[in-house]
Amino acid sequence: MGLITREKETAPCMVEVSHKFESLHAHVKFLNGAVVNPGDEVLVHGAPVMAPYGEVVIEERTATITRASTVERLWTKLTGDFEVMELCEFSFSEEVTL
Repeated sequence: MGLITREKETAPCMVEVSHKFESLHAHVKFLNGAVVNPGDEVLVHGAPVMAPYGEVVIEERTATITRASTVERLWTKLTGDFEVMELCEFSFSEEVTL
């Protein structure tokens, strides 16, 4: 991993998409044990996986992992908490909503 250069690697993966009432999710599991770190980017190749309502679809695909440079990884770790807090915007009000 370079200070400012990015490296790419290809990994086989399993994509699971669930479109059920009790669980709406999409997961990617790397079959070669690859681990994604902060700042890394993952591109799963192929057409989008579409699951009809009430079903779970599992497909094997290939993914390209673009590894973050040392500088990008450090920046992601330093600013990651601030970005998460943006997702947690909420307010308290004394008004009662019905």
